[in-house]
Amino acid sequence: MAWRFKASKYKNAAPIVPKAEACVREICVGSYQTYGNNIAASGAFMAFNWEHTGSSVAVLPLDDCGRKSKTMPLLHGHTDTVTDLKFSPFHDGLLATASQDCLVKIWHIPEKGLEQSLSDPEAIFSHKQRRVETVGFHPTADGLMYSTAAGCVALFDLSTQKEIFSNNEHPEVIQSASWREDGSVLATSCKDKNVRIFDPRAAGSPIQLTAESHQSIKDSRVVWLGNQHRILTTGFDAARLRQVIIRDVRNFNTPEKTLELDCSTGILMPLFDPDTNMLFLAGKGDTTINYLEITDKDPYLIEGLRHTGEQTKGACLVPKRALKVMEAEVNRVLQLTSNMVIPIMYQVPRKTYRDFHADLYPETTGYKTELVAGEWLNGSNQAVPKMSLDPAKREHGDEPIIPRLGPKPFSSTTGDVSFDKVFAVPLAPGSHENISNVGQDSGVEMTPAQGAKPDLIVEIEIKKKHEREPVVSGNGVQKSLTTSERRKIFEQNSESSENSTEGEDRTDADLRRNCTSRSSFAERRRIYENRSKSQVDEKPQSPVPLRREHSKVEPLKPNQQQQQGNVVDTKRISVPEGKLMEEHRRGNGAGLKKSATEAAFSAASTKRTSTVFGKVSKFRHLKGTPGHKSTHIENLRNLSRQIPGECNGFHANQERVAVPLSGPGGKIAIFELSRPGRLPDGVIPSLVNGSNIMDFQWDPFDAQRLAVACDDGIVKIWHIEAGGLSEPTNTPAGELTAHLDKIYFIRFHPLAADVLLTASYDMTIKLWDLRTMTEKCSLSGHTDQIFDFAWSPCGRLGATVCKDGKIRVYNPRKSETPIREGNGPVGTRGARITWALDGHYIVCTGFDKVSERQISVYNAQKLSAPLNTASLDVSPSILIPFYDEDSSTLFVTGKGDSTIYCYEITDEEPYICPLSHHRCTSLHQGLSFLTKNHCDVASVEFSKAYRLTNTTIEPLSFTVPRIKSELFQDDLFPPTRITWSATLSSEDWFASNDKAAPKVTLKPEGMETLSSIQQVPAQPVKKPDHPQFGGQKSEYEINKQQEIQKSVSARMEFTTKLEQDDMEGVDENEWQE
Repeated sequence: MAWRFKASKYKNAAPIVPKAEACVREICVGSYQTYGNNIAASGAFMAFNWEHTGSSVAVLPLDDCGRKSKTMPLLHGHTDTVTDLKFSPFHDGLLATASQDCLVKIWHIPEKGLEQSLSDPEAIFSHKQRRVETVGFHPTADGLMYSTAAGCVALFDLSTQKEIFSNNEHPEVIQSASWREDGSVLATSCKDKNVRIFDPRAAGSPIQLTAESHQSIKDSRVVWLGNQHRILTTGFDAARLRQVIIRDVRNFNTPEKTLELDCSTGILMPLFDPDTNMLFLAGKGDTTINYLEITDKDPYLIEGLRHTGEQTKGACLVPKRALKVMEAEVNRVLQLTSNMVIPIMYQVPRKTYRDFHADLYPETTGYKTELVAGEWLNGSNQAVPKMSLDPAKREHGDEPIIPRLGPKPFSSTTGDVSFDKVFAVPLAPGSHENISNVGQDSGVEMTPAQGAKPDLIVEIEIKKKHEREPVVSGNGVQKSLTTSERRKIFEQNSESSENSTEGEDRTDADLRRNCTSRSSFAERRRIYENRSKSQVDEKPQSPVPLRREHSKVEPLKPNQQQQQGNVVDTKRISVPEGKLMEEHRRGNGAGLKKSATEAAFSAASTKRTSTVFGKVSKFRHLKGTPGHKSTHIENLRNLSRQIPGECNGFHANQERVAVPLSGPGGKIAIFELSRPGRLPDGVIPSLVNGSNIMDFQWDPFDAQRLAVACDDGIVKIWHIEAGGLSEPTNTPAGELTAHLDKIYFIRFHPLAADVLLTASYDMTIKLWDLRTMTEKCSLSGHTDQIFDFAWSPCGRLGATVCKDGKIRVYNPRKSETPIREGNGPVGTRGARITWALDGHYIVCTGFDKVSERQISVYNAQKLSAPLNTASLDVSPSILIPFYDEDSSTLFVTGKGDSTIYCYEITDEEPYICPLSHHRCTSLHQGLSFLTKNHCDVASVEFSKAYRLTNTTIEPLSFTVPRIKSELFQDDLFPPTRITWSATLSSEDWFASNDKAAPKVTLKPEGMETLSSIQQVPAQPVKKPDHPQFGGQKSEYEINKQQEIQKSVSARMEFTTKLEQDDMEGVDENEWQE
């Protein structure tokens, strides 16, 4: 029993908390109901959830500290809370994130960290409408990732971006998973109160062992104790006491040790270091972090020093190779709090810290492996080589270990990149190894260097949908790059990799393996989409003088190039049009293709004029600008929060705004926009309705008339005097007893005066003539709550969205039943509807079955299914749409949001095109837009709105940046329909005497239009070919010269070989030295 009294080296390891200046401060972290730790660390970076929703991820250098701005770069990749995140053990810049949006995304973090926000991941994996709970990487196989969703365990091979294993035998949600250190088996804890040993490679069922675990369905965690035969779980017992259980897989049903702690509600996150057997238990919501040491025999768990500090939101361990070993730091815990990341160093006290204490640091698992996912799945087991933490045995001495960053090794500055690795074993032109069949697919492949294991990222492939045949010569030998060309490509790419810009068109050579610009998943996918979907009309680039003299042949026109489906090199190849057509008809290859060398010299490529969505929108870069503080109405008080969801809660016209107030009596305050400033303290003049307010709306043709619907079924018509309200009043100008039940909402007709629509709890819709206060039409057909109604631009039709999941179109004057019906949003929280594109399309906002907000576009004639649906985020507030028909811009936002989402609605795919969203500095409670005649077109303002916040009413202007803003931008401001005055009377409309709304131009007097300036272009001055002789050539001379060039070029021999190809080059043996 002497071993029980043997002192441990780590018994007195003490937690050392740095000063606040050494912590990451002023961050925004919420409380997330997830099974993850909310923070992860690699040898170079830390990553953690950001903001209260947790859909974004912040990534910082591991040694970062100080205050952080709320505008710092983030990973914006998920539409819902990120449930778990992990770094690859073999690539410090490779991050996997799992989210409630059912997606797992792979991110590449640049070596210098995030310099700008990222929204395009390297790869995306879906769990098919199942919330992803955990994610992680295999401990020994590079490129092998696992994730769990509900009761499913899935394995993914990152090199092929494919799912290679999936199992759904867990009956309940998997709460935690942990690999054994040798990567052979996986331990899982499940909500069915069982813990399992899982072997994905086993024949038959992968579940090898099952045992009862913690007897509470609350959260539980599992961690494998290194390479031992034991696992450790944390959870709750039947009495909700927190438990720690150690099990030996050789006697799985009987716990080896059970430790009961306290009755706190936060789950204990186990952080285990297999090198030192140190275990840290950090409870979510706790202010303490327990340190225990695990032993092989009783008592199994020996308690160490406890840390007490801030409340924990998440915690993780830092990799051993990132520790300060010369300060006797044996472990470091990153504690995530609500506003800080605190690095807690566990230091073993020693007399001196001048020397390396080898007894504290056994060899630890390294960060390089030779095993890949495919080999592991086929049954291969290979341990990761160990590494020493002794600075004397490191390559760079006392300097920190250079982290291995992925997945962009070509643009990295580490020692992993070499010329031989990028261009492994170059083949000489004409060699037997270089001969290929013409009909064989030209799949991009890279041969690894002899005797070396290929890097994971080098093996990653993207299969092209349209494979192109290799360029071959007449003798069937595939054209290969010469040594000089390879060297030039390598040198130029290495210099320009950091200066490359996104969004430009890439040549076909960019899709080659030996190109730095395609070394990430996202960039390669973007290149492929641009190449396959975008149609770029560009003029042929001028030849490069240093390569060869000007071609004697007229280059092919762009439309001829598109007809042949080939990329013609006008910089190096001189081919007549007729000869090129003849070569294509003969089928001798896929035409003329740019080589990698030529692609390297085509740096000055034309910018894109189109995207995958079609033509680029003029409103792509719209800008929202709040008005000056002097135009604000401030000191608002007692705003009502009890307005029903069917009501927008805020309405404005060009003269005044209406805001509901809290308290009894159904009060609505009226504020004059002509009198901005701070409101005086005291009673706010208001309209007292006497009943709870259900909805209210200004008459679009009378800025002094307000209609208010109450819960007693009465609509009250108020008339506001020109000077505004001076005192509270309870006497309306008229009352309309519309329904016997509550009213959902009211809507004025967009063209006819005195026509009002009401929708009630009795599931009927009625149309009223306010001139006579009589009912004219009644609409039926709804089976549940009516969420919204919208008039078509012509004023003949109306569309409704209902809680029964249906969209209905009515012609009120011809039929009381719907004329068309289709499926709408499946969510029952609420919805909104509006018309778009002159009434040919319908836009509906709502929720899906998992409460995610979405926008759907329907064809107004075919409502069976949406044309496209865009998902935003998970939020309880209903998206309220505002559609500008002149610009086809859709503004959507919800009560309590701080972002106004902007989209363009088009009549072709994808129908919903995102524009620049406007992010406000504070939350708003409502938004109301004015008519087009109140826009300042001289400032290129195409839309104007008023925004209601908790204490202010602020004007908001949406403009488009233009260079010649002194001109009237008639391409942005077409003649607009007059919607601010009535087109016909209520009597005419009910009599079906329809009349289209007249249109008017918004052009101010004395302002020139942009098109009038552009219609008279300056005559282009043609530069003479021989300036020393002066003068310009006539059209006849130019045509004659082109004919001569064609005839001369037809007699020239067609070849792609340069003279220096035979002069340069080195022996193959020199590259192998």
